[in-house]
Amino acid sequence: MHSILKIIKGVVIDLPRPKKIKGLWKFGSLLGLFLGVQLVTGIFLSFRYIRSVESAYGSVDLLMRDVLLGSFVRIFHSKGATFFFLFLYIHMFRGIYYYSYRYREVWLIGCVIFVLSMAVAFLGYVLPWGQMSFWGATVITNLFSAIPYVGKNIVIWLWGGFSISFPTLIRFFSFHFVIPFVLVFFIVLHIFFLHETGRKNPLGLNRKNVKIFFKPYFSINDFMGFMMVICLFIIMRFGFPYLFMDVENFIEAKFLVTPVHIQPEWYFLAAYAILRSIPKKLGGVLALVMFILMFFLLPFVRLRISILWKYLFQFLFFVWVLNFIILLWIGARSVEVPYILIGRISCFIYFFLFLFF
Repeated sequence: MHSILKIIKGVVIDLPRPKKIKGLWKFGSLLGLFLGVQLVTGIFLSFRYIRSVESAYGSVDLLMRDVLLGSFVRIFHSKGATFFFLFLYIHMFRGIYYYSYRYREVWLIGCVIFVLSMAVAFLGYVLPWGQMSFWGATVITNLFSAIPYVGKNIVIWLWGGFSISFPTLIRFFSFHFVIPFVLVFFIVLHIFFLHETGRKNPLGLNRKNVKIFFKPYFSINDFMGFMMVICLFIIMRFGFPYLFMDVENFIEAKFLVTPVHIQPEWYFLAAYAILRSIPKKLGGVLALVMFILMFFLLPFVRLRISILWKYLFQFLFFVWVLNFIILLWIGARSVEVPYILIGRISCFIYFFLFLFF
């Protein structure tokens, strides 16, 4: 135990960091904070959850109304997912802006963490068994049917039958409970490779004389960041507890009643907009896969390092981020004019600008 603590101290605490890294480097540690929030609150929520089509919604409703601190824990879990994905996107975009994907091991493991986080969030969104949960699961799992030859068999395997029912809920709950611990394993690997190569200096300098120790300089900085975000989190929890919750999910799932507009949580809206922008089902699925795959391909892109390219890249990057925000907005709109055209243009810009990264 002593040797493990010594290794942690040497690798995490005593390893010098570039002294020019500022606020954008706090989001990695903030992600660790909110992952802990999600794990703890998720375990407590599992104590009261009933994995049954007939009782799942009722157990969540009972938790919110009658269980001591039940609504407190559930809203914390829901808001924690919102903050986790917000910081995850900022963390990834910061990595793109400062060419952090040059560290291939760190970046690729981070991309795996991104995919696992999306999977956990989707599975957890299904568990309350509300209208949007049920129909969102129906739409997303049906995407696998677009795979030639084996697609329908995959969908039946995911469902555990010929429709979403009790076996589906059991499987989703099991995966939602287990995958976060796999996620923790990859985060440990991510941190290990990060401290093996060192953090990226925004000035591009890696000399020892521009580095300082993590403690006390960055530890105090991170602690202040924790306090600010926790205050914002508490304000959101008590001031706007249902801000990002869909009203359809306060209605128990009905197999014969389809919501007027099916949409996922806000952190999936960009991917959902890209999926809808392609008229053909298979084309939409391929575009959705490319939405994620593009991040995996970045470490293998040849870098342009001229001064002129640097300023052009910065301009294109902020255009790309603005376009990403437009995709988030389009994903929440109905499939009608003019949103269809805007979505297709934004989808094209998203992939086209990636070629310049």
